[in-house]
Amino acid sequence: MLNSPQSALIETIQQIIPLNEKEAALIQTLFQPWLLAKGDYFVQPGLVCQHVGFIQTGLLRYFVNQDGDEKTYSFGAENEFVCDYESFLPQRPCRRAIQAIEDSALVFISFANLQRLFAELMYGERFGRVVIEQIFVKTMGQLISLYTDPPQVRYQTFLNEYPSLSARMTQYHIASYVGVKPQSLSRIRARWAGKEYTRLSSPE
Repeated sequence: MLNSPQSALIETIQQIIPLNEKEAALIQTLFQPWLLAKGDYFVQPGLVCQHVGFIQTGLLRYFVNQDGDEKTYSFGAENEFVCDYESFLPQRPCRRAIQAIEDSALVFISFANLQRLFAELMYGERFGRVVIEQIFVKTMGQLISLYTDPPQVRYQTFLNEYPSLSARMTQYHIASYVGVKPQSLSRIRARWAGKEYTRLSSPE
């Protein structure tokens, strides 16, 4: 089981709740592998989100499309759960999209099987609350930030939230998250670099 596609998932769940061998075997059975090529969608607007995924390798983005303008509001990377809970929980069509921006390997579980998992795990309800917090609270907070925070604040948020991911993203995706055009992102980066240089070089 340690070398199975679900091994990283099981290790992550064990950081949240204890699992016995039977429960770990159930997780291995209910979560199935899913490969997304770069550009493939986990879910698209107008479709019902049918799965919760767990990212083994790769990088995904959450975004909305407003009159042809894509606005990215969150990212998901290794050892994180991915889902549009606003669609998944009530099983209604999505208003947003989740897309792979790298070739990505996931394991996923269906809505029905997730209910079974919550029921059969001794601490299933606790696990469910943590997963909802990780996905729903994080992404909803970032969606609100998209519409309320200015670009400079969004860029600082990006650096704080995703310090190790910028090298894996195109300038387009970072600019989409910040809420500006790529050329404007270059100016924000230059100003930010200048502020950091001033801060680091100033005597204490």
